[in-house]
Amino acid sequence: MRGLALAFLCSSLLAGCSSSSSESVQIVDRNSASAHSQKPRTMGGQYIVQRGDTLYSIAFRFGWDWKALAARNNIVEPYLIRPGQVVRFDALSSAASQPPLVAYKAPAQAVPPAASTPQVYRPPVTPAVVTSSPPVTASQSVETPKSAPAVSPILTPVKLSGAGWAWPAQGALIGRFASNGSLNKGIDIAGELGQPVLAAQDGTVVYAGSGLRGYGELVIIKHSDIYVSAYGHNRSLLVREGQKVKAGQVIADMGSTGADRVKLHFEIRRQGKPVDPLQYLPSR
Repeated sequence: MRGLALAFLCSSLLAGCSSSSSESVQIVDRNSASAHSQKPRTMGGQYIVQRGDTLYSIAFRFGWDWKALAARNNIVEPYLIRPGQVVRFDALSSAASQPPLVAYKAPAQAVPPAASTPQVYRPPVTPAVVTSSPPVTASQSVETPKSAPAVSPILTPVKLSGAGWAWPAQGALIGRFASNGSLNKGIDIAGELGQPVLAAQDGTVVYAGSGLRGYGELVIIKHSDIYVSAYGHNRSLLVREGQKVKAGQVIADMGSTGADRVKLHFEIRRQGKPVDPLQYLPSR
């Protein structure tokens, strides 16, 4: 009888602990591909540039406006960075005292003067032989060389909002913007594998790669000194860094890289801060 009472007491204590724990502890899956965790703007420390990084991708990753990050590190136009370079996020004056980073140019190699003027062989000039050709009749045509076809960007007719933005893909909206904590910093659009992903506004591609964890194959487009947009989880990228694009131009094929399903993750950032894309896109 005493043993039964002791067992009942232990089971009651365990049940109480379990109930208390389940009510006070919130479990968050930080590795979920559908949750795009974004830390607040990093205001201290430094980052070592890796191969494939651009100033824009580093600013995007750490919540910075690219112009402010360039000014903090005295990086001047065309905003080139190199692997191994230190990018600082703090306000140390040493960063401002560094010389501006400029593109490296190999010094021109001096050509040693010739010891003497070489003798150049010139073959004798022979008179050109003039031959007569029969006149071209009306039934004959003169063949002209064909030039290579011009390559034009693939443009899809799009509906623009008053602010000049267009939807980057067709499909159901399956994820909405959330500004708090580690929740979604953009929207998610469902679609089919290989479906076209479109540029939401005119701009320049400043990043195309898979170096940002959680975004898969990613494209970042700079639209102005204020706005950039991002397109994640693509199957393949159809643009390269430095390429200018138009609103409605196909920039990628929709996929599921870094995600749990086929979808497009789309973000708009204003001076480095994520904003709700639905406030900029036209109504459907």
